[in-house]
Amino acid sequence: MRIVGGRHRGRALAAPSGRDVRPTSDRTRQALFNILEHGDFFTDGGPTVEGRVVLDAFCGTGALGLEALSRGAEAALFLDVSRASLELARANAATLKETGRCQFVQGDAAKPKPPSVNAQAAALVFLDPPYGQGLAPRALEGLSAAGWLAPEALCVVEIGGDDPFEAPPGFEELDDRRYGDTRVLFLRSA
Repeated sequence: MRIVGGRHRGRALAAPSGRDVRPTSDRTRQALFNILEHGDFFTDGGPTVEGRVVLDAFCGTGALGLEALSRGAEAALFLDVSRASLELARANAATLKETGRCQFVQGDAAKPKPPSVNAQAAALVFLDPPYGQGLAPRALEGLSAAGWLAPEALCVVEIGGDDPFEAPPGFEELDDRRYGDTRVLFLRSA
């Protein structure tokens, strides 16, 4: 697994052994960031990734947040219920010498506590929950209610290709793409 674009392009990331964490494939990540970098998702007319605060919820290895930092994001927040996943994301950030622009929070994205006082609300949000558990809508509602999302945040949600999904109230679905057995949804918070 590698960073696929930006200033850290080609740098390797550590991946866990076993099947508890399912990192987004390099190919899917490349397609996703191509869409983000060429899309017009924000009403302020600014770039989708560059200069934005990013939240990588269910962060696993941290690959999505670190990819965003490599492509010019201002800062990244990494949220996961698993201490082992957070330590892996922290180690990958250290490998890239990006820990100064990162915050790591252990917590449940579906029932999050409010962010720390010094954490900025995220304009770009990545959710990659375990497939087949219906966690994405609950996480979107929980993160919004707890103050993790900036107004009109762009939320990129990765779910299993056969997983049902209905956008929760307060979220507008902008796009829906399929990559093999993965489905990637783009939503905007109200």
